[in-house]
Amino acid sequence: MAVLTDRLKRPRLRLGRPRPADAVSGLVTALFSIPEGMAYASIGGFNPVNGLYSGMVSTLIGSVFSRTVLMVTTLTSAIALSSKSVLEAADLDPTDVGNIAMLTIAVGAVMLLFGLLKVGAIMDFVSSAVMTGFTLGIAVQIVSGVLKDVTGYNPTSHNTLVKFVDAAAHISQWSVAAVTISLTTVAVWAVFRLVKSIESYAILIALVLVTAISAIIDPDIETVGDIAEIPNSLPPVTVPDLTKLPELMLGAFAIALVALAQAAGISAAVPNPDKSRPSASGDFAAQGAANVIGGFFGSLATGGSLSRTGVAVSAGAQTRWAGIFAGAWLLVLVLAVGSVAQIIPMAVIGGLLFVIGFELIAGRWDDVLLVWRSAPLSAVAMVVTFVATTQIPLQNAILVGAAISLVLYCVQAARSAELISLVRTSEGWHTADPPAELVSDSVTVLHYSGVSLFAEVPRISGEWPRVAERATRCVLILSVRTLPGVPSATVQKLLMRQADILRESGGRLIIAGVPPDLRQRMQRAGLLDDIGADNVFLATGVLFESLEKAYTEAERWVVEQKQR
Repeated sequence: MAVLTDRLKRPRLRLGRPRPADAVSGLVTALFSIPEGMAYASIGGFNPVNGLYSGMVSTLIGSVFSRTVLMVTTLTSAIALSSKSVLEAADLDPTDVGNIAMLTIAVGAVMLLFGLLKVGAIMDFVSSAVMTGFTLGIAVQIVSGVLKDVTGYNPTSHNTLVKFVDAAAHISQWSVAAVTISLTTVAVWAVFRLVKSIESYAILIALVLVTAISAIIDPDIETVGDIAEIPNSLPPVTVPDLTKLPELMLGAFAIALVALAQAAGISAAVPNPDKSRPSASGDFAAQGAANVIGGFFGSLATGGSLSRTGVAVSAGAQTRWAGIFAGAWLLVLVLAVGSVAQIIPMAVIGGLLFVIGFELIAGRWDDVLLVWRSAPLSAVAMVVTFVATTQIPLQNAILVGAAISLVLYCVQAARSAELISLVRTSEGWHTADPPAELVSDSVTVLHYSGVSLFAEVPRISGEWPRVAERATRCVLILSVRTLPGVPSATVQKLLMRQADILRESGGRLIIAGVPPDLRQRMQRAGLLDDIGADNVFLATGVLFESLEKAYTEAERWVVEQKQR
């Protein structure tokens, strides 16, 4: 914790002076957090009050330390659904405050660890196709999660997609009042969405207006007050149930990955107004601190929220104070008029979540088309991730998506591996296809580019020239300037085999362009002893200098061997 505190004290995290625009933006964000926070907690099976608490202390702490200045840290739909899946898998009650506190703090601890270890860089390996499928799956889960609130009918299926079929098959059991209120909410939102000057407040206006109408006509539908009582008080101090930690650690890791994926997307989409450079790992550490502290104050697990960050930016946020004000304003609002939120119909929240879900789908639709048209493998990855997100627990789905991204990376890397021939002429080096054979008294130069994966070996082996029958004194120079680290064991075996074949025919294998650190690793791996230290030429700062030295040595050696 001392290391984190030291890092968070760096000059780039100075708060600066709050601006009036930040105070206004914070107020709008806080007002928006009331329906959205409660709605997200509701779809996760949690007490809606915990959704409110998630936008207070956690939001304030996250904004103080975040490296993406305008990012708002709070409960998101993906995190709510992931938390629900984790608690269900552990057979724990999602309404037990001890379980909630323990899960939130565990997630925060994992986030802190990831942030300090600079794990944010792993998001570079999660493909756009996987993230698109994951986001679409989350959107569908959001919509299916509020079918009961919107229709008044509770689908009995636990399968996300089958819920829609179940609800459609029982349309006769739908509540006319619930459907009417939900449709009215969507209609009011759509009307005010068309007014440019207030479009960012459309959800808030729909919430207030339709709730007021509902309070007047008093339809027979479920309200927030039927689910939970909202006290006009500060969040109570909650104590985590430490006995549940072993059952929650794996799930906490998965939730942390979900939050990391969302935060990385925000960091890329919302640049810092002060032109400072964001840091995914720094954001993750900040969110970790927010969860560790927020967990003691009734908060669910939180992370970077794209929707509320967008609201803050649209409302004029200019510095990190906008997020700080958002957390503070929500504390004041709940303390002053929190109990008023109990009259909000769940059908209104359901209608708003329908809007949010379909907005997420619409926002990703261009990406869906791009992935679908770009490459078959990417399209398959997107579809598989989407199916996984809708069919299995969310914390497992993100791991499936990460595995798919890794497979895609390996496949693309293996495909990009290339072996070309470099031919020396009076005008310099020219590229050509590798020769089919190595002939006597010849010096052949091959250049390898790739990532040294075992999957590349079959292709590379197929392009490797064979030694012609009765050929002798042939030299093969392999240029490996781009070879990272120690080659895989399969690649090492290929090089050893080729070195042995050339030695048996009286030839020689030379490797040129080897960085000093790679030479040391080759020595530790035993590859240097097998090939011979005098057959390895170190890379220099001058392009082709190492290759020129190797080529000169090879020609000299061939001449000497011929004279013997």
